[in-house]
Amino acid sequence: MTLNNTRISVKKWKSSLVLFSALFCLISGFPLLAKTAGLEDAIKFLDQTQNVFIDIAAKAKPAVVNISPAQALSHAGRQDEAPAERRRPEVPQGSGSGVIIDKKGLIITNQHVVGDAKEVEVRLSDKRKFTGKVIGRDSDTDVAVVKIEASDLPTLAVGDSSKVKVGQWAIAVGNPFGLEGTVTLGVISATGRESVNLSRYEDFIQTDASINPGNSGGPLLNLKGEIIGINTAIINFAQGIGFAIPSNMVQEIVTQLVSTGKVTRGWLGIGIQEVSTDLAEKFHIKEGEGILVSEVFEGDPAARAGIQPGDIITKINGHDITSTSTLSRLIASLPPGKKTDMVILRDGKPKTISITLGERKDEQKVASAQKETGNLLGITVTEINPDLKEKYKLKIEKGVLISKLDSEGRYDTDALKEGDVIKKMRDDKIETINDFNEAVKKIKENESVLIYVNRENRSFFIVLKPKEK
Repeated sequence: MTLNNTRISVKKWKSSLVLFSALFCLISGFPLLAKTAGLEDAIKFLDQTQNVFIDIAAKAKPAVVNISPAQALSHAGRQDEAPAERRRPEVPQGSGSGVIIDKKGLIITNQHVVGDAKEVEVRLSDKRKFTGKVIGRDSDTDVAVVKIEASDLPTLAVGDSSKVKVGQWAIAVGNPFGLEGTVTLGVISATGRESVNLSRYEDFIQTDASINPGNSGGPLLNLKGEIIGINTAIINFAQGIGFAIPSNMVQEIVTQLVSTGKVTRGWLGIGIQEVSTDLAEKFHIKEGEGILVSEVFEGDPAARAGIQPGDIITKINGHDITSTSTLSRLIASLPPGKKTDMVILRDGKPKTISITLGERKDEQKVASAQKETGNLLGITVTEINPDLKEKYKLKIEKGVLISKLDSEGRYDTDALKEGDVIKKMRDDKIETINDFNEAVKKIKENESVLIYVNRENRSFFIVLKPKEK
C-alpha cells in the first residue's frame, strides 16, 4: 500500500532562506541579527519564520482527530510491566488523538488509545462525529488503524523518518487533556531510543515538543508538515522528554494492518542476551561487540542454519547489532521467508551464515529420595526428576537443578536462584551430578567461571566470580 503523498509547498515559506534565518535568530540572538541586518529586516525574517509554523498548524489541525473508544476500558493498552516513570500518558476515559492519512478516512493512532475496542468515536476539528472501525492493531509497536466512512477529508502526508536529524524542528499536534487542536513546538532531542520499556520493538524519536495525556496517537511533524512520528509516550515527572514511533516503522505496520488486519514478523528461534564485561572477557571479545546467543530452539530457522549457543551476532544484513533490542527489531521488520545474512563470531573468528526466517507466532517458545551435592561454589544441586520437573514447570530433561544457595560460599551467587538448572560449566556439558562435580574440580583458585543456566525455560550465560577477600 502507498500512503497519501500530499505535500505542503515549501515555496510558500521562502525555502531555505527562512529556515536559515530562524536558526540564525536562535543561535546568535535577535539583537545580533538586528545589528547586522537591520531591525526591519530582522523583524521581517522572524515574521516569515513565524508564518512557517502558522501554516503548518493551519494545515495539520483539520487532519488531527479526537478518538474515544465506544466502550470504556480501564486498562486499555497500559504497559503495566513498565517502570512507573516511563509510561504511556494516562489518558482519561480512553481519550486520545489520531491523524488522517487518506481522504477516504484512514486514521493512524496508538493501540493503547483504542484498547480492545472494535469501534471508536472519532471527532473531527469541525465537530463532525463518526463511528470508526478499528481495522487492525499491533501491541508490539503500539500502532492501530481506524477507518471512518467519509470522503474528501483533510490529510497529512507520511514523511521519511530515516532523514530525521537531532536538533531539527519538531511540531506535535493533538488533544492533550481534551484541549483539541493543540500545537506545540520543539526539537528532535534524540533518535533510535530503545530499552524504554514501553513496547516490544522500540526505535523511538525523542522530542522536547510538549506531549501530554491526550496527545497519544497524534502526529509529530517536520517543517514540511510531514508526519515523521506518532506521539506515544512521556516520562512522568520529567520535562521535555516525549517519544514518538518513527513514521517508517508506522508505515510498515499500517500497510500490513490495512491489507490483512494483522502483522506478521520474521522469527529466528534463538534466545539472546547482552554481552557484559565479564562475558566479553570469557568469550574473548570487546564489550558491546554484538549480542550473545544464549539458546537455539530445536527445529527453528537458526538451528537449521547451524547457529549455536555461545555465538556472537555482530551484523544482520549489513546492520551492526549493538543490543538485543536492535536485533529483535530488525528481525521483526523482515517478512517470514526472507533470506537473511548474519555475521557471527565463533571462537573469536567471524563467520557469515545465511538464514531463511520463519514466522513469529503469538505463543512462541522463549529464550529461558534425591542425590545432592554441595561444593566450593556455594551451590547445592540435585538431578532433575519428575517431581522437580512438575514443581518448577521444567521443559528440559537433563541438567542439575540448584536446590540451595549458600551465602557463605566462596563465590558470589547473587545472579542465581533456587530452581535454576545448570546446563553447562566452562566448556563442559552438565547432565548429572557427576558431570557437575568433575567440572568443579577443574576450577582454579580465584578463577571466574562461565556457566550456562536455564530459568523458567529461558537459557542464558552467567559469570560467577570469587568473592573479594
